[in-house]
Amino acid sequence: MSPPPVGATVSVSVPASAANLGPGFDAVGLGLGIRDGYAVQVLPADVGLEVVLEGEGAADLPVDEGHLVARHLREALEAGGHGWLEGYGLRLTCRNRIPLSAGLGSSAAAIVGGLGLGFALVRGGELTAADLALVNASAGVAEGHPDNSSASVYGGLTVSWMPGASVVRTARPVLHPDVVPVVLRPRGTRVDTATARAVLGPQVPRGDAVRQAGRSALLVHALTADPSMLLDATQDWLHQEQRRDVYPTTMGAVDRLRSLGHAAVVSGAGPTVLCLTTTDLVDVVVAEARSWGRTWQVRTPGVAREGLVVEAGGSGS
Repeated sequence: MSPPPVGATVSVSVPASAANLGPGFDAVGLGLGIRDGYAVQVLPADVGLEVVLEGEGAADLPVDEGHLVARHLREALEAGGHGWLEGYGLRLTCRNRIPLSAGLGSSAAAIVGGLGLGFALVRGGELTAADLALVNASAGVAEGHPDNSSASVYGGLTVSWMPGASVVRTARPVLHPDVVPVVLRPRGTRVDTATARAVLGPQVPRGDAVRQAGRSALLVHALTADPSMLLDATQDWLHQEQRRDVYPTTMGAVDRLRSLGHAAVVSGAGPTVLCLTTTDLVDVVVAEARSWGRTWQVRTPGVAREGLVVEAGGSGS
């Protein structure tokens, strides 16, 4: 296949995500209204790869082929028949708004964004439903758990599972219109996902597994049909308490909000707290969190109604 033409440009945006939502460990995700933007422009072959970073992590992330977006851009281009930088160069621009190592799916967004850029460039600036399904599968496999990545691909509420080692399936229940996410992030605190996962044991007691299964089912019902059940529906036995020593400040906030009747959980691997509240209680939750002082960033980002999208102004040809 001939290389992509010099001057071709594609831009995509990808939402942040909250994963688990309490009992939906590694399965349930929610797209949030915080978006990273990625763009790729085809340059002459002698340029090679240029990586331009803006926003979150700009001073810390690699500016070469080791960048997570670049790695998955390469994967998509090679899957589409273009040898990596064979007869063309690339400028990759990443405008990061999703905080890193915060439990808001920054890595999943980067993987989804890189794959989306590559497939859109191959397709002449478009992404079909089949392309999104391919991105969903590839990103879920790369992450090892599809909860964050599926929410970034599709937006909204997602329930994902892997019936095979390289297969990802996703259901997209319709979120109840009264459900509002409040995102509470302890400033200056990061948690590496690998560290958070390392403290989880290989086995769980049968009673905990039974309780978790029931609450996972109730979670989907509460999120789609009856938000009054969210406090009970977000109870977890498998991962949050086991990680208390990893993020004690986060768990203290979860405990406080839940004691007041609010459905607070750890977002992904933390340290961000996600409170799933309703339109009539948003101000109450925000006021409580802001009373804790300036050490907490409090946001009501809304739910991302769209996931991975090609932005206007970029054309693949």
